Amino acid sequence: MHTAITPHAQSLTRMLCSAAALSLCIYAGVVSAEDVQVKLSGNQESPPVSTSASGSGTFTIGTDKTVNGKVTTTGMAGVAAHIHEGAPGKNGPVIIPLQKAGDNAWSTPAGAKLSDAQYDAFKAGNLYVNVHSAAHKDGEIRAQLKPSSLKSTK
Repeated sequence: MHTAITPHAQSLTRMLCSAAALSLCIYAGVVSAEDVQVKLSGNQESPPVSTSASGSGTFTIGTDKTVNGKVTTTGMAGVAAHIHEGAPGKNGPVIIPLQKAGDNAWSTPAGAKLSDAQYDAFKAGNLYVNVHSAAHKDGEIRAQLKPSSLKSTK
């Protein structure tokens, strides 16, 4: 015995399969981004800076290399903030300038994205965020952007 599938049943089956595929894509997009929490301090600068200033924030790095995030500082008047490429203890070039987002806050600009080499540097723990002040033009506080695979190391 052979049962014919009606056009309505075929259409319903295609819609359900499409919805399932979309759900998988959305789920994969959510789990493929990595949230990196940072605690900025003067002793992480290179050379270390003696300061009571501090900062904290979260950055989300997507596998599509997009970067979204924000840092908030206390105890300093920041004049600039950036994400740089550089290993711990080393200074490096600015790769993403952050935008002032309030009195003590800095955020990534819309559309910020890492190059392939910069994404590889992130995965190796070789990106950092720092905030500059008038008193410390090269940077007053800093934190490395470490992926979860490197969190057990300093």
